[in-house]
Amino acid sequence: MNDDSEENKEKDSRKETPSGAKGFLDGLSNLLEKLGDLAEKGEELKKTGEFQGSQGKVRGVYGFRVKTGLGKQDVNIEPFGNVHEDENTGETVVSEITEPLVDVFDEGKYVLVVAEMPGIGEQDVDLKLHGDILTLSAAKGQKKYRKEVLLPASFSMDQMTYSCRNGIMEVKLSK
Repeated sequence: MNDDSEENKEKDSRKETPSGAKGFLDGLSNLLEKLGDLAEKGEELKKTGEFQGSQGKVRGVYGFRVKTGLGKQDVNIEPFGNVHEDENTGETVVSEITEPLVDVFDEGKYVLVVAEMPGIGEQDVDLKLHGDILTLSAAKGQKKYRKEVLLPASFSMDQMTYSCRNGIMEVKLSK
């Protein structure tokens, strides 16, 4: 009799633990539910993992950063990584291009954009600026990054300087 209940518990736990892409998306849903608790702390969430995709084992990096402003009610939730949901099919897709974690700071005389792109050097970076949108692209070997960043104002290329050391890129846009 005891064996039956142990066997039933095991079956029930398997039903509740989805695998593959569905399990991954369910995990993301649970994560989103908990983001409200973290919003007050302004902590960063980051997790790497491997899961079984339709073409075998793939490596995905995903995470969310939650930021709150001092004295503001706004909560900013910014995803990063290379795991996304395909808008057309709804399936989980691991892209070969990773979206880097980016911060934008208004420093008075200039706007500072900081991007984390491990393994990237200054010679690997390509920057494009169109009004108030900065497009960061970088590639070295199998590491590829890309992100469009909305800036607080419009800038031109002659207002921009940048450096990249140890995978940390800093872009300064003079006002």
